[in-house]
Amino acid sequence: MKKKYGIDGPKKGKFIVVLCSKWCKSCKLLSTLLEKFRDENFIKIKEIDIGENSKLARELNINAVPALIFFKDGKLLDKDIKINGVTLINRGVIIGAVNELILKEIIKQI
Repeated sequence: MKKKYGIDGPKKGKFIVVLCSKWCKSCKLLSTLLEKFRDENFIKIKEIDIGENSKLARELNINAVPALIFFKDGKLLDKDIKINGVTLINRGVIIGAVNELILKEIIKQI
């Protein structure tokens, strides 16, 4: 997946690609939270602005931001993740902002 879409990331560990936009307030809030996780060495992160890469968003069928795409050991997470009985991650992707507690739980389950 990463090679197919030109997304370069680590081969080991947990990695999130964040599709976002400069004009999106939810994206800015999420970016601050993700920076905290990155700084605490929970996970590696790469942000991609859909305004500069709309082709990628179309190819991934993502029509809203923020969208997070989860990888583990260089491969797209190919499973769903449920939190409190609700599927939040669908085959490695979540669309929409999440809070810190939910993000921590998602990262634990990756």
